[in-house]
Amino acid sequence: MLTDASRGLSSEEVAQRVAAGQTNTVSTKTSRTTGEIIRANVFTRINAIYGVLFVLILSTGYFIDGLFGGLIIVNSAVGIIQELRAKRTLERLAIVGQAKPTVRRDGQSAEIAPEDVVLGDLVELGPGDKIVVDGPALTADALEVDESLLTGESDPVVKQPGDKVLSGSFVVAGSGTYRADVIGDESYAAKLAAEASKFTLVKSELRQGIDKILKFITYLLVPAGALTIYNQLAGDQAWPDALRGMVAALVPMVPEGLVLMTSVALAVGVIRLGKRQCLVQELPAIEGLARVDVVCADKTGTLTENAMRLSEVREITPGHPVDDVLAALAAADPRPNASLQAIAEAHGTDPGWRVTTTMPFSSARKWSGASFGADGDWVLGAADVLLPEGEHRAEAEKIGSRGLRVLLLGRAERAVDAAEGPGNIEPVALVVLEQKVRPDAKDTLDFFAHQNVAVKVISGDNAISVGAVAGTLDLPGADKPVDARKLPEDAEKLADTVEERAVFGRVTPLQKRAMVGALQSKGHTVAMTGDGVNDVLALKDADIGVAMGAGSPATRAVAQIVLLDDKFATLPHVVAEGRRVIGNIERVSNLFLTKTVYSVLLALMVGIAQVPFPFLPRHITITAWFTIGLPAFVLSLAPNNERARSGFVGRVMRMAVPAGLVIAAATFVSYLLVYKGSGQSELDKIQAGTTALITLITIALWVLGIVARPYRWWKILLIGGMVVLTLALFLIPFTQKFFALDPSVSAYTLSAFACAGVGIVLVEAAWWIGRHLVKRSEA
Repeated sequence: MLTDASRGLSSEEVAQRVAAGQTNTVSTKTSRTTGEIIRANVFTRINAIYGVLFVLILSTGYFIDGLFGGLIIVNSAVGIIQELRAKRTLERLAIVGQAKPTVRRDGQSAEIAPEDVVLGDLVELGPGDKIVVDGPALTADALEVDESLLTGESDPVVKQPGDKVLSGSFVVAGSGTYRADVIGDESYAAKLAAEASKFTLVKSELRQGIDKILKFITYLLVPAGALTIYNQLAGDQAWPDALRGMVAALVPMVPEGLVLMTSVALAVGVIRLGKRQCLVQELPAIEGLARVDVVCADKTGTLTENAMRLSEVREITPGHPVDDVLAALAAADPRPNASLQAIAEAHGTDPGWRVTTTMPFSSARKWSGASFGADGDWVLGAADVLLPEGEHRAEAEKIGSRGLRVLLLGRAERAVDAAEGPGNIEPVALVVLEQKVRPDAKDTLDFFAHQNVAVKVISGDNAISVGAVAGTLDLPGADKPVDARKLPEDAEKLADTVEERAVFGRVTPLQKRAMVGALQSKGHTVAMTGDGVNDVLALKDADIGVAMGAGSPATRAVAQIVLLDDKFATLPHVVAEGRRVIGNIERVSNLFLTKTVYSVLLALMVGIAQVPFPFLPRHITITAWFTIGLPAFVLSLAPNNERARSGFVGRVMRMAVPAGLVIAAATFVSYLLVYKGSGQSELDKIQAGTTALITLITIALWVLGIVARPYRWWKILLIGGMVVLTLALFLIPFTQKFFALDPSVSAYTLSAFACAGVGIVLVEAAWWIGRHLVKRSEA
């Protein structure tokens, strides 16, 4: 019979506390509000620059030259729409994937959302539960709490009634209850989260690289912009023409699409993964996945299904009521693990023995047990841990070599919670459990092998058993499993062993963490998958932590990515999405930065030569449309399976700087060849600008072709489409007049193509040299 205190709050008390605002509402947000998203996408530095230039063009009366102003609307609209879609996807998935505490009210237990916990609630605890608010423990049955995420101390803390439990920690073993005394923003975890939110938890080389590039561009823009303004306004041109030339020179210097395409690509990645029931808890994790070259996977719940089935019980010592003992052990644990659940299903009749004490299972001990007074003290755990070398252990290993899990049922010498331990264990029976291999596990491992991503199976189970399971999936190295109890303690030797071998058994939680660190010390980018409480420390330290949705709340809390459908087969799609996003952002960065480089250099050349700028703003607009804007949008969303590499800035600049230099020089030379001096007519001005534009667009389209390599049918179609549209602009009378183009002088057009031809040769040579240098640096 439950006492009043153990029944928890009544419905009336809960209602009173909700009305008083005494709920676990935390002010920290997982994403920006709709208003913040709109403001962040509308009031940008780039929009401000374009807005000022747009107003200047309107003041001249040449409204058609203000076409670039549409970019303000397009950039803002695309950014807002994609970020709002990503926000809705994340919030929907976050609700599904959040850790839900079990609260007892009116004597009934139920899972509720963390924010629905009220002051004074009675919260139940079991293995793997994440503690969501602070308060004193009221009951504790061998309760062990891991506070390493808060304190850095790796050893679990045994909690007694009256001891304080802190939000942000999680239960390793045992069970109990506690009262919610500190909730909301005042809880330990909320204060920690508020501090942690000031920092980016996942390193983003992409974001850092783009910031570095934008800083570099800023340094170029200041002198180029100042010289352009002086040159255009100090000459003898009419004021409207001078303003149009100045705007035409300044607009392309700004890489307006680079930040937008990056945001859109990441947002689309979140949406695509959301459709596969994959929750991305930290946006830069998509980038991290693209760089992963080692995946550490737990066997249970990853390669095999969580559910187990009792295969057989082999008696070792006759004369013991084995069925009754197994049924009693299953009944004694209020939160049975998968092994005990399988035993309970096969031995469901509880003999009714009086439980005097229990010892819940922990990954460090590898066993659990219970004492039943006159009915004895019993343990159930890993056969190769509890059994000494000999006939019975050899038999257990032989069974385990078939991929089965083997537990030893033994009678202990002392109570299972005795300070000096349970003493000698009399082996009574071997309990054999079957694990079902996931049907999609082999295809997943084959994908990683094809993508040159190494897979390490790291499990707490018997090494031979783990190797047998991995062997059925044709994992390279499965025939040489390693018992983690024999791993070297020296960090360098450990790193060598972990890098060389593929299958590890009897791994403790601390060893999992050490193995992740060992791989990272070798320069690997490590993803760790797991679903159990024993995986939390390794998930936290890995470059990318991937938790299963049905796993413990603690693993979901520390992971950057949660597979809500519990399918290991989703992981290749996640990795592929990361590669698509990062690889394509690098592609389109080449286009945008090439444009910025040639715009700045051309402006400097024109300024030094003291000649009018060759283009009108409308020319810059159509150039951006067909050589960068439309192609970049398509390329940013295209498939891309190439693993991301470090050195993003160097690779992009090796392409953009020489290509931009060649385009600027070739365009300037073709312009000077037909420029007739300050006294030229309006027709001469149009023809000179057209000649320079043909040179620029021709080389820029070739750069697009280089960036699009290797070719696919749709890429050829894309480039061909841009060429056809560009030709149409120069050949159709209406567009000639609308965009102020005149390619009618054959000699001028031939000189434009001649300059473009030389430029193409130089760009191609620069690309091959740059590619060779990249290969040498990565060799």
